[in-house]
Amino acid sequence: MRIIFSTCSRAQADELVLTLLREGLIGCGNVVPGVRSHYWWQGEVCSDEEAILVMETTLERSQAAAARLAEIHAYDVPKIVT
Repeated sequence: MRIIFSTCSRAQADELVLTLLREGLIGCGNVVPGVRSHYWWQGEVCSDEEAILVMETTLERSQAAAARLAEIHAYDVPKIVT
């Protein structure tokens, strides 16, 4: 088993998990809402409400799942950790 961890806007969280589930790239996905993130972006300190995604997949599908997540994620530089 491999775990894919990511953050995203709360508005996009369910859509991302459901897309990866429907495409057979993950077997389970958890959305943890209510995360406050502080980060540097384009020379400024920013703060946003986000959701954490915790998704389970297989070793064989982990690269494809991470690549697909990057493709459909709304952020320019999404955090995707496997």
